[in-house]
Amino acid sequence: SGTMRKSACLLATAGTVAAFTSNSAVERPTRVSQSALFGGASGFSTTLEGKQSRVGGLKERIDASQMVFTCPAGGLSVAQTQSLRRSLPEGSSVSVVKNTLMARALEGTDYDIATDLAKGPNMWFFIEDDIGGTIKAFNSFTKDFDKKETHGLIGGAMEGILYDAAGVKAIGALPSKDELIARIAGGINAVPTKLARVVKAPNSKLARAIKLATEENSE
Repeated sequence: SGTMRKSACLLATAGTVAAFTSNSAVERPTRVSQSALFGGASGFSTTLEGKQSRVGGLKERIDASQMVFTCPAGGLSVAQTQSLRRSLPEGSSVSVVKNTLMARALEGTDYDIATDLAKGPNMWFFIEDDIGGTIKAFNSFTKDFDKKETHGLIGGAMEGILYDAAGVKAIGALPSKDELIARIAGGINAVPTKLARVVKAPNSKLARAIKLATEENSE
């Protein structure tokens, strides 16, 4: 009977341990690194060959960009990350890049001056076309998700010039490509209307000149 009681106690203890172990496994949260969310290094990318491939890919994106700018990384949820990516215009992208890799990628390019910005965990934006639209999208994101204090602009580079946060913001305030096209199109469409109004004005010099030329031709 003593042996049976010991066996029962051992079984009960084992069951209790199993219950706690099971609960711990269920309650342990799954963590997704910020680097992984933005296509950062993992697995093959952490090897020497992987890092070289990563640098080569970054160089291609830098060479295709009209401008690059950066802000602090970290502290963004999956939903916020996806929202930021979706808000960027076509031809613009964002990635979290380690400082050492970014410095190597910038070396020998028109943007090597931006190496000074590679300090701390940063997100880098690569803009191929719509500079104003991309900066406006970033500003809207930080405003909508209350990230102005934690994810403010650090700086950027364009055409061999290094800009601080204020400089990048000033560039973002300029009209985007689509806005410029719309303004130009609107101006072109307005020309015939304005010309017609001038010609039809009763006492305009142009109207009198046209009338005089018409009378001379009729004679």
